[in-house]
Amino acid sequence: MYVILVYDVSEKRVGKMLKLCRRYLHWVQNSVFEGEISEVQLKNLLHEAKQLIHPQEDSLIVFQSRDQRWLEKQIVGLNKNNLDTFL
Repeated sequence: MYVILVYDVSEKRVGKMLKLCRRYLHWVQNSVFEGEISEVQLKNLLHEAKQLIHPQEDSLIVFQSRDQRWLEKQIVGLNKNNLDTFL
C-alpha cells in the first residue's frame, strides 16, 4: 500500500520520530513522509510510534491508498525532496 504520514510531536521527540519514519518511508519535507509499505511494516511503524508519542500532546496522521497511481500529488513552491531523481 502507499501511505503519506504526517506527524506533529514535541521538540523533545522530533529526532526519534524522524529516525523511526526514515526506516520505513521516504522523507518529503518537515514531518512528512511517503512511500510503499506493507501492512506488517505499517503496523510495526505505528506500534513503535505509539511508544514515542504522548497522545495528549502529539499527533500522527496516516493517509492510505492501495497504490500511488490512485494519488494525485501537486507541489506548489519548493520541492524539498524530489523522489524522482535516484542515482
